[in-house]
Amino acid sequence: MSVTLGNRSLFPHLQPKVYANHAAVSPPSTRVVAAANKVLLEYAQTGLGAIFPWMEQRAHLKTQLGQLLNVAPERLALSSSTNRALADLAHCLPWREGDRILCFEGEFPANVTPWQQAAPHYGATCTLLPLLPDAQLLERLETELRVGARYVAVSAVQFQTGRRMPLEQMASLCHQHDAELIVDGIQAVGIVPLDLAKLGVDYLAGGGHKWLMALEGCGYLYVAPGRKLVPRVAGWLSHQEPVGFLMEGAGHLRYDRPMRDQPDFLELGSTNAVGFAALQAGLEPILELGVQSIFEHVQSWNSALEAGLVERGFVSARDANKPSGTLSVRLPEEPILALAAGLGAAGISASTPDGWLRFSPHWPNALSEVNVVLSAIDQLRSAP
Repeated sequence: MSVTLGNRSLFPHLQPKVYANHAAVSPPSTRVVAAANKVLLEYAQTGLGAIFPWMEQRAHLKTQLGQLLNVAPERLALSSSTNRALADLAHCLPWREGDRILCFEGEFPANVTPWQQAAPHYGATCTLLPLLPDAQLLERLETELRVGARYVAVSAVQFQTGRRMPLEQMASLCHQHDAELIVDGIQAVGIVPLDLAKLGVDYLAGGGHKWLMALEGCGYLYVAPGRKLVPRVAGWLSHQEPVGFLMEGAGHLRYDRPMRDQPDFLELGSTNAVGFAALQAGLEPILELGVQSIFEHVQSWNSALEAGLVERGFVSARDANKPSGTLSVRLPEEPILALAAGLGAAGISASTPDGWLRFSPHWPNALSEVNVVLSAIDQLRSAP
C-alpha cells in the first residue's frame, strides 16, 4: 500500500481520533506489524536458519539510515535505544584527566545522566549550562570552550518545547576549540531535515519509536569520520571476524582477535532482530515521502493549530523561524494536566512534558484534524 501525506490508512487499529503524540511514541503501522511478525515467523520456522538473513537486513537498514542522515553506513552502530547508545559512547570516548563535558539544564535526562555518571570514572567533570536564547547560548558556549571543555552534549530538538538547537554553529565553535559535539537526535531524525555531514556533528544517537515510527528497543549511534572510540564496552561480536570459530572447525576459538575499528564494535552480541526489522519498515515510508515534504506537511498542521490556540489565549513555544515537529503551548491561568486528560477522553492524544501541552503530528495526520482538536478544547473549557 502506498503512503500519502495526511492518510492514516496504514494505522487501522489506532483508536484515538487524533494521534498527535509521535514525539512520545509512534503507533506501529501495518507495515511495521507485518515486518515484526515476519521475523518471528521465520525464527519459529527455522530457528538458527533465520539468523543470517536478518543480519543482512540490519546491514541494509544501516544503508537506509545513512541515506536519511547523509552519512556512510559504516559510521553507524545499531543499539537498543538512544540512551543505551549515549551510555556506551560515554564510556568509550578517549577521555583525558581533567576533561570537561558541557550539558544543558532542561535537557531530557538521556543526554545528561550518562555524562554525569561516566565522567568521574575518567577524571572528567560534567558542567550544566542554562538553555539561553541562541545568541547568548553561543556566546556562553564559546566562553566555556575557551577556558577548556572537551565535549558538548545537546539535543537537536528540546523535548518540552520543540526548540531546535543551533547545531551547525555549536559544532563550528566546538571545532574551533578542539572540542566535539554530541547530539541526542531522537526528537529530530525523521521529522526535521538533518544533513550530519553539513552540520559537522561528531556523534549522534537516536531511537526508533518516535519520529522513525518503529518500536521501542531499537536505536543507533553515528560517529563522524576521524573520531576514534576506545572499546571499553565490548562483546564477542566486537572482534574482527567474530563468528568464524562457529563454522570453521576446531582450533579457531580465540580471544585475542583485534576489536573492529568501526563504530559497530558496539554491536556486542545478540540483538533485537524484531525491532530492527520494524525500524526499517517504519523508516521506508519516511524515505518514500521525503523528510522535507513531511516537515512541510507537519508545519501546516502545527501552524493552523497554533493560530487557533493563540486566539484562545494559549502561549506558544514554537519558533516560526526554526520550527521542529512539535507544538508546545501553555495556558497562563489554567491547569494543563486537566485539559490534557480531557483531550484524551475525547480521543485526542497529546503529551504534557514538564508542564507544556505538546502536540506532535507526523505524516499520517490530516489537516482536518486541527478543527477536531480546537472544537474539543472549546467544549472542555466551556464545560461547567
